Amino acid sequence: MVRESARIAGRRGLAVLALITLAAGCRSNQPANIADLLSTDELARAWAPSNHRSWIPAQAVLATAELRGDYLTVRNIRNCQYLNADDYVVRYYDKTFDLRQLQTVDFVTVPFRDSPTLAHTMLSFGFRNGEYVAVSVEARYEQGETYSPVKGAMRQYELIYVVADERDVIGLRAKHRKDDVYLYRTRSPPELARVLLLDMMARANKLAAEPEFYDALSNNCTTNIVTHVNRAQPGRVPLNIGGLLPGYADRLAYDMGLLDTQLPFEKLKQQAQIDRVATRYADATDFSQRIRQR
Repeated sequence: MVRESARIAGRRGLAVLALITLAAGCRSNQPANIADLLSTDELARAWAPSNHRSWIPAQAVLATAELRGDYLTVRNIRNCQYLNADDYVVRYYDKTFDLRQLQTVDFVTVPFRDSPTLAHTMLSFGFRNGEYVAVSVEARYEQGETYSPVKGAMRQYELIYVVADERDVIGLRAKHRKDDVYLYRTRSPPELARVLLLDMMARANKLAAEPEFYDALSNNCTTNIVTHVNRAQPGRVPLNIGGLLPGYADRLAYDMGLLDTQLPFEKLKQQAQIDRVATRYADATDFSQRIRQR
């Protein structure tokens, strides 16, 4: 079984190396074969996903949710207090949301500095009382692990739905990782926002019971968002390069009319950039309102 897993991983390794060449530029020091990419232990670990590993503290607890009528209770909403990107105090809380108050869905993109054709994407849901809750689909790291696009395509990480305050997932990236962060208001009406949020929470519940591998090609932040959108509105987002190169996801969303199209895209993107204001107001109680001021 391990040999068969290694053989499959080898084929996927060639595919992902080709993708990385397209996405980030050809590098002269690419490994010659799969043995240079994964150790024997890593290949064996790729056989079955697990929720029982030595996770980093920020991803050690999984979010779950329970729906009763119009009230959605989300458990383990993350609200870390960051000293820097690597040092933080982990905090979680539970909260019940009245879905009748749900109004908006915002699309957040965080391009990779070294490979702008790649990006992390997430959604944030806004309520009438000014509260927001973000959902970030991520690779789940064990102690000592960092992200590798190659290993991300070779079943070396599990998948996690991080449900968090915006000050956590946006503040971390803007202030401490020094990333560019863009926040776009989508055209999703409240009824679609409700379907999206419930579908994402159902997926979080499923992952808590049945872990899955993260896959940089087919089970990542953007492909999962596309799946949720298409479950809410079948066929709304076609399969295209945006799923593989999510650095283009904001432009594709604009072209498909998922974002406000009253402004030219470049002007809209300029207005959507929030990393400077997110850094300035990282500790403000009205953080979510501040990052939306134009």
